[in-house]
Amino acid sequence: MSRITTTFAKLQEEGRKALIPYITAGFPFAAITPSLMHGMVEAGSDVIELGVPFSDPMADGPTIQKAGDRAIANGVGLQQVLAYVREFRQRNQTTPVVLMGYANPVERYDQIHGQDRFVNDAAEAGVDGMLIVDYPPEECEEFAARLRERDMDLIFLLAPTSTTERMQQVARVASGYVYYVSLKGVTGSGALDTAAVEAMLPRIREHVSIPVGVGFGIRDAATAQAISRVADAVVIGSRIIEMLDGQPHEKIVPLTIDFLRGVRKALDA
Repeated sequence: MSRITTTFAKLQEEGRKALIPYITAGFPFAAITPSLMHGMVEAGSDVIELGVPFSDPMADGPTIQKAGDRAIANGVGLQQVLAYVREFRQRNQTTPVVLMGYANPVERYDQIHGQDRFVNDAAEAGVDGMLIVDYPPEECEEFAARLRERDMDLIFLLAPTSTTERMQQVARVASGYVYYVSLKGVTGSGALDTAAVEAMLPRIREHVSIPVGVGFGIRDAATAQAISRVADAVVIGSRIIEMLDGQPHEKIVPLTIDFLRGVRKALDA
């Protein structure tokens, strides 16, 4: 059983919802990521989504694109991301870490290091799940099976435009949790329509039996609390990156802890 499944089962027993912050690995400074991950846990986060920097992130808006460009300029690629996870695991063996990114870095990693090396190296580093935006469920059942063999989950996106057929395809392959993209568009865009999310989640749950997290557009504690009434998890990314952009090194972790503690308090209220 994966750490993600164990975490969601514990939260369900406690009647609590998962807080899942996202940060681009290597942003805003190359070496700060493990400390930032520990700070997120200290603030009450249940799962950490760690963005893998990529030069052409088509699902991401300008905020995360800029963060990815900064991380790449800082010399951060997939090898460095795995090193951050290994460093995090030296002090934390329980909090799930999900890598979120695109197919290109994963496939390039295997081209350089050998077939299936990414799955093996990710498992050994302590990764618990993968969300690869441009891997459609109908084309990666084998990849999902390889991850499950190493107690890792393959997580998929669903959107307001997802058909019943797509939900069923995702349900066959996904494990861990499903990430519902609450807005049409890229990360950080638009205002969240909580009523539309409330209407969509029962449709998803007709086909998907694993937990459903909601992201894109959650920017504060009040919105997170509203979404948590219907979702199993809330995902916050762009707002954290905007908050940290331009801050000095010593303020990065304290600002993140303060913000996430407020969200955690709202979720538990």
